[in-house]
Amino acid sequence: MNLAEFIIRIESYNANVDIPLIRKAYEFSDKSHAGQKRQSGEPFVEHCLEVAFILAEQHMDSTTIAAGLIHDVVEDTPVTPIEVRDHFDDEVAELVDGVTKLGAVQFSSREEQQAEYFRKMLLTMAEDIRVILIKLADRLHNMRTLEHLPREKRTRIAQETRDVYCPLAHRFGLNRIKVELDDLSLKYLEPGVYLDLVQRIKEKKQEREAYIEEVVAPIRKELSENGIQANVYGRAKHLDSVYRKIRTRNVLFEEIYDLFAIRIIVGTERECYHTLGILHAMWKPVADRFHDYIANPKPNGYRSLHTTVFGPHNRMVEIQIRTHQMHNIAENGIAAHWLYKEGRQEMSKSDRQMIWLRDVLEWQKDMINPSDFLDYLKIDLYSEDIFIFTPKGKLIHLPKGSTPLDFAIQIHTEVGIHCA
Repeated sequence: MNLAEFIIRIESYNANVDIPLIRKAYEFSDKSHAGQKRQSGEPFVEHCLEVAFILAEQHMDSTTIAAGLIHDVVEDTPVTPIEVRDHFDDEVAELVDGVTKLGAVQFSSREEQQAEYFRKMLLTMAEDIRVILIKLADRLHNMRTLEHLPREKRTRIAQETRDVYCPLAHRFGLNRIKVELDDLSLKYLEPGVYLDLVQRIKEKKQEREAYIEEVVAPIRKELSENGIQANVYGRAKHLDSVYRKIRTRNVLFEEIYDLFAIRIIVGTERECYHTLGILHAMWKPVADRFHDYIANPKPNGYRSLHTTVFGPHNRMVEIQIRTHQMHNIAENGIAAHWLYKEGRQEMSKSDRQMIWLRDVLEWQKDMINPSDFLDYLKIDLYSEDIFIFTPKGKLIHLPKGSTPLDFAIQIHTEVGIHCA
């Protein structure tokens, strides 16, 4: 991707992007990284462009995109923080400085290093949340190009991504980034499982798309007849989500009914509930499968109505209903703050995230042992999951819905087999 193509692409996400600033940042990055190559053999500046484009996809402001373009200049080139401040305003320079400070530091143990990295990340986020958005974009592109690294390094980075970056992306509602990081982590941590799922889902694609149309067509018709303008479509569940369902439900791939979900996007909150009533009149709802996340948002600010119905041919169909604004927040999370920064709701959502950060920073001060800090932070980040201590005091992390057998298998495969 060259600069001209990059500018055209980012303008499709932000028509008011500051082109002179973006051009200046690109030229500074290109000059600073001159002669540097990635493991793939591509010029290093390609990575900078991709990171900045991921930020543009999240509808970030020009300052953040510019910082994304030069995020590695201090860490990976002779450029100093003072030189960055000489060329850019304080806001850009501080974002680059924040990303740089998250660089690796040598510690006495891997656990201590990871705990300290968490602390640094949280402290930096408390100053400007955009730093973590840049870091997540950086990690996402690194994961996309992970195949060029040695196997041992791929595994280490993928595990770190699953343990650190995926839950952080979830906590801040960055769904599109989280989903891709989840799937890429699975690809490198369990390649056999990943390839098998890709093939199985591909084989069912035609059948799945035909059934989705059977569901979507009557919904569109009913909503139109009731005067509701809506965007109705089906979306495939991501691979890591399917794999988690197979493990937690202890079922075969063929027994997973919800390989896809129907999404309905309407204009107002009132239309969300009206649409729900129409759906339940069309098809019988499944008991205990309704969740009102509009009245009771998730901790990361996610809002939608979730229901499951017995659709055509009496097959269970999962449906999500939300407004356009809720959809933007669901996909972009706290990044949506910069798209709707004048809106009260997004401001209060950002405030909730900052309250969480302050709480974490407060109780981490009282924890001397890095292991304790990591364990408590993981519990908080994976608030919907299950954590159990083994008789030896080891903390085991299991997805929501796991059974005692899953716990036994985590301790030792042989134990799990005997329990079964």
